[in-house]
Amino acid sequence: MKVIEDVIVQVSAPDDKEAIKAELNAWQQENKTARLWAGDRTLWTNADESKWLGWLTLSAENSEASRIETLANDIKSDHITDIVLMGMGGSSLCPAMMTETFGKRDSYPTLHILDSTDPRQIRDLEKRINLAKTFFIISSKSGSTLEPNIFKDYFYMRLQTVLNKTDVGDHFLAITDPGTSLEKMAKNEHFNTVFHGIPSIGGRYSALSNFGMVPLGLMGVNVNVFLQNIKSMQEACRETTLTKNNPGVVLGVILGVCAKQGKNKVTLIASPAIRALGAWLEQLLAESTGKNGRGFIPVDQEAIGFPSVYGNDRIFVYIRLESAPDANQDRMMRVLAEAGFVVVLLNLADIMHLGAELFRWEIATAVAGSILGINPFNQPDVEASKLLTEQLTDQYEKSGQLTMPPPFFTEDGLSLFTDEKNLTELHKYLPEKSSMIDYLRAHLSRVQAGDYVDLSAFIDMSDEHTTLLQESRILIRDHKKVATCLGFGPRFLHSTGQAYKGGPNTGVFLQITADHDEDIPIPGHRYSFGTVITAQAQGDFTVLQERLRRVLRIHLGKNVQDGLQRLRELIKQVLGTTC
Repeated sequence: MKVIEDVIVQVSAPDDKEAIKAELNAWQQENKTARLWAGDRTLWTNADESKWLGWLTLSAENSEASRIETLANDIKSDHITDIVLMGMGGSSLCPAMMTETFGKRDSYPTLHILDSTDPRQIRDLEKRINLAKTFFIISSKSGSTLEPNIFKDYFYMRLQTVLNKTDVGDHFLAITDPGTSLEKMAKNEHFNTVFHGIPSIGGRYSALSNFGMVPLGLMGVNVNVFLQNIKSMQEACRETTLTKNNPGVVLGVILGVCAKQGKNKVTLIASPAIRALGAWLEQLLAESTGKNGRGFIPVDQEAIGFPSVYGNDRIFVYIRLESAPDANQDRMMRVLAEAGFVVVLLNLADIMHLGAELFRWEIATAVAGSILGINPFNQPDVEASKLLTEQLTDQYEKSGQLTMPPPFFTEDGLSLFTDEKNLTELHKYLPEKSSMIDYLRAHLSRVQAGDYVDLSAFIDMSDEHTTLLQESRILIRDHKKVATCLGFGPRFLHSTGQAYKGGPNTGVFLQITADHDEDIPIPGHRYSFGTVITAQAQGDFTVLQERLRRVLRIHLGKNVQDGLQRLRELIKQVLGTTC
């Protein structure tokens, strides 16, 4: 297979190449691929891994495909113009990737994703849709996830203002595991229908189940054809294939071996037409492997640079769409390979074969988890920030107040927060009389080779905000020569948040928060969406502190755009004086 030849050829360093070949031989000689397919939990940590392998045997003949197609036609004939999927993490990242990749399909509705509790983002979404002609999908494997449930509360109430109350439920469907509280609520409130998840498939491995296929079909993509194209990849990844020719195992071995050798910053490069794939891969890699102080730090949407801006902790994975490649990406990947970096090339025929690529990565992640000695199917550190958020919202429900720490420094409307230990560390780098620039300089002075810098923004994920934050991360990358990550909260909490708290303690975190110039109440609750995102930011910040992470929060005030511009300029000044 040419893909495999390309992968091996572009592993340039002799030590890397020999270690990869040795691990591939071990997988062949010890029948590890067969053990994976047999569900042998001793391949990992001998815990409950065997209970979470339902994704391996998903049939290309999806028994729900005809039901999905029937519902899609019904929705279209009802002149529904928009579909809003409400979910988080594994329930939303695959549909988000699909809608960005496939776009608007003929006369089918436009699929929108709601995975943010930021009030402005919710309001902006509501302005783009016609409520009376919108269909809502509540997607939650457990059925108890906070965000989709409060999204449902809000939009169910909003629909009651434009439709007869007896018709509202018909505009909703649920995707959830059997017997959840969400399924019970869907029946009580007369939802249009319920599609079940498979209990033996965890959220981030659920893309090829109903969690991914229902929204894909409702937006007009032929689910049967999409799933049929996965067959060849599934067969190629079976235990009957020689390990050296197994596309999933080879990728997993390369990733796992490189991580053990310190190359754990998996830098994802995807052709422009499939750029959204990176966000799905971020969750799969980070949440599956970032635990016990080990694992990958996936780097998505970081602009490609020249070799001089990268450290030796990088591995580059280039998913190249053969039907629409990008010449500059091709050139830069050759440059990086020639400079001695590990560059993995994966060829994807066209977007209808995207499912095959997802399956390849699921196999690869399970393989890499085995090599790293971790359970790739749990997410122990995600629950910690969820619990703290729940405690804060419960507190608000009872008292109408959130207990929040005060800033330790304020200047021109910007405020800084951190804990005592981090503040003590910052003071080692500070002059006697300190300004905002001095504090940011001190924080970035803590960045060392092999670290990564993460910008966690609990604000509206608008194009304007994203552009400003991207500019800031590239400034840091180019001057510090370290990997950079950018995530919007609470979205990343259900994705990369696991690795940031449970993975290697090599992150330097800058959390970004702001006031809400407008807020939205949530029916049936004392708290609002603004309260929820504030609690989520504080919960995340507290867990990072507890895990002894290097973390600083900057609060921008009410004008987020101006605040982000000021932050970018401050970072420019900081780096300009330290270069």
